[in-house]
Formats: sequence, C-alpha cells, structure tokens
Amino acid sequence: MSTAVRIDSVSKIYSASPSVLQRVFSSRSASGFQALRDVSLDIQHGEFFGLLGPNGAGKTSLISILAGLSKPTTGRVTVCGFDVQSQYREARRALGVVPQELVFDPFFTVRETLRLQSGYFGLRRNDDWIDEVLENLGLSSKAETNMRALSGGMKRRVLVAQALVHRPPVIVLDEPTAGVDVDLRRTLWHFISRLNRQGHTILLTTHYLEEAEELCGRIAMLKAGQVVALDSTRAILSKVGGTRLILQLDQPWKKQASAALDALHIESADNRLVLRLERSLDLEPVLAQVRAAGYSIVDLEVAPADLEDAFLNIMHQTPNVVQELA
Repeated sequence: MSTAVRIDSVSKIYSASPSVLQRVFSSRSASGFQALRDVSLDIQHGEFFGLLGPNGAGKTSLISILAGLSKPTTGRVTVCGFDVQSQYREARRALGVVPQELVFDPFFTVRETLRLQSGYFGLRRNDDWIDEVLENLGLSSKAETNMRALSGGMKRRVLVAQALVHRPPVIVLDEPTAGVDVDLRRTLWHFISRLNRQGHTILLTTHYLEEAEELCGRIAMLKAGQVVALDSTRAILSKVGGTRLILQLDQPWKKQASAALDALHIESADNRLVLRLERSLDLEPVLAQVRAAGYSIVDLEVAPADLEDAFLNIMHQTPNVVQELA
C-alpha cells in the first residue's frame, strides 16, 4: 500500500515578541513557542486515520502545514508524493480540507459556491458531481439558497461539499461534526465512509472519541506537539484501555475520599462513579476500598474500556514536553 500523506520530522516554532510570550506562557526569556516537535507519521492510501489530542496539542498546526497554509520550521510533508511547499499546486489538488471555522461567501448560492470552488481546480463541467455531492449531503433542496440564509449545520454541509468538489484522493476533516445535529453526523459519516470504501484516504480530527473509535483503523495521539501514541485503534485499546468499572453508590462521590481510588477516577456525577482498572483482577480490591471509604455499592457494571479511557490514560501518563525556547 502506497503512502498518501507523509509527515517527516516536522517541527513548528511560532515566533513572537518576548512581551507577548511572557503574558501567555509566563516565560521571561522566551522568543518562540514550539507547537510541533519532530512529528513523523505516514498515512497509507485508503486509510481512515484519526488524529487526536487535547486543545493546544498541535493538531491545527499540523493540518495547516499539510494544507500549505503554514510552513514547517523543519521537516517535510508530502501529499500523494507531492511536497506541500515546493509542489503546492499538485499537493493542493490532491487534498480536500474541511476546516473547523464556518467560512463562506455571503454573496453566492450553494450551487454557485460549489461551481466557483470547481473553477479553482480548472473544472468547468462539474455539475453532475456537484449534484451527487448535494444529494448525499442533504443539500439538494438548498442548492439555489443564498449561503447567508443557511443554518449553521447547513453551512457546515456546504464546507464538506466544497472540500469534495474536485474529488480529492485525500480528505481532511477537522472537527467536522462539532456542534452539529445527529442527522448531519449520520449523513456525513455515511457518505464519507462510502468514499473511503471507494479508495479515498480520510484524515479525521475530532473530540468525539466514539466517532474515532468506530471509524478509524489507525490513530495517532498528539500531546504538547509530540506523537505519544501511534497504532491501530484495536491495539491502542488492548494495550492501554484496561477495564471500565461503573459504580452506583448510595451517595455522591467526594474526591480525596481515597487517594488510591482518585488515581483510578475517570468521572463522577450524582451517585455515579466511573473508575479505570488496569486488570479485571483489580476489581475486588477496588470494591473493598470503596466500602472502606464509607460508601455502599448499589449497583455496578464492568465493561471493556473505550477509546476515551485509553486517551485519558495516555494523556495523563505522558510527561508534558512543551518547552518555551530561550
């Protein structure tokens, strides 16, 4: 399988005046902020690949470099073999990007917007594909509607359509379902999954980890500008996930009731407590610690850990590597 996206030893340093960085990072001598540090990964043709990380991890910086909107300080990125800097035209033609922000031109209808986007890539007679994209994204009834008259969810559908209008082999979805309704999510994933089965490479960033778990065959996790996990979704779950223990207690859980249990804590609300266990064998000792802390267990559920558990475990166990540069 050939490589669709190659990210080779990419680092990114944002320069700014010392006064700005001192306010943001409380650093008296900093002259730059390192957003990415020696990031390397390959995405193969036909993969559905997830790029995950907390806010500020470097995902947007990496996508900006991939799209040719920002230059890496060091390293190289290629799309379908084309360097995103020296072969920008070829690389950009091979790439479709759905941004987080709702950016649109208020003077055009939906169809005019897509025709204009087609023109950027030299596509003059593209109406058949435009109609197919509109149909699959539930936009056919809005084709002649002005962009400024659309709801936020419909505008986001148009952004997806714009990214697909030139049939790129590589599609980047940057938080495509943030703040949208269930209907759009279902429609979008049905269409994108179909394109993936047809051979398109998909790169997804999302904070909805259940989406990544269901859709992505492989996942990379970024923290503080570095790759801290890179493997198949199944392997990440089996190596890091552990077991999720959900307890219904007789009273709300109070943190610091047990230091040992706080270390296993995932979430708690009302009388519900969720803990992550490394092994199923830890179940009995943990239940004993809950009782020793003064709680009665009303009900319990044991389930395999999901990607959210693995994500939290990786983020909490990996040391912070962000450094302000002198």
